[in-house]
Amino acid sequence: PRYAPAYNVLGLLYMELREDGKAEESFRRALDLEPGNPDAHNNYGLFLCQRGRVDESIDHFLAAVKNPLYATPEKPLVNAGLCSLKKDDRKGAEDFFQKALRLQPQQPQALYGLAEIYYRSGDAGLAKNYMGRLLKAADPSPASLWLALRIERRLGNRDAEANYGLQLRKLFPDARETQALRNGQDD
Repeated sequence: PRYAPAYNVLGLLYMELREDGKAEESFRRALDLEPGNPDAHNNYGLFLCQRGRVDESIDHFLAAVKNPLYATPEKPLVNAGLCSLKKDDRKGAEDFFQKALRLQPQQPQALYGLAEIYYRSGDAGLAKNYMGRLLKAADPSPASLWLALRIERRLGNRDAEANYGLQLRKLFPDARETQALRNGQDD
């Protein structure tokens, strides 16, 4: 009854089962027992973000980062960036993703997040830079290939656009992004 990691795992389980009251109670109990537990702060932050409680979630992500013994502080920074995007705070998201990359330069979600932010803000050149880094750091996903294709399309690089389209169709024939490509959609 006094083991905080068990309550943290219970919170995750209840979160997946969409039993929000029990999830929140479990995360709070974990943090009552160990107020500085970075995993509990990060996971509770995820729960809050998924439930639309963005500002509260970011407070927990930042609490996780403050723990000097946390082995992966880039994770809550990425989560804070993703959650910031939910409230359309692109500047906040950009700052969190940049901080994550300072800690882990090949962090795939941060690289993708920045490529997406810069693409949407009209800076396709900078978006291409981050997308290039991402494709070197991680295996392609339907989302990354689709974004890379759209970046190259915006830059007018038809050969690169065609190459990403070919990869998308070959590697992920049933993906939503592949369907968007076949249907001529752009965003």
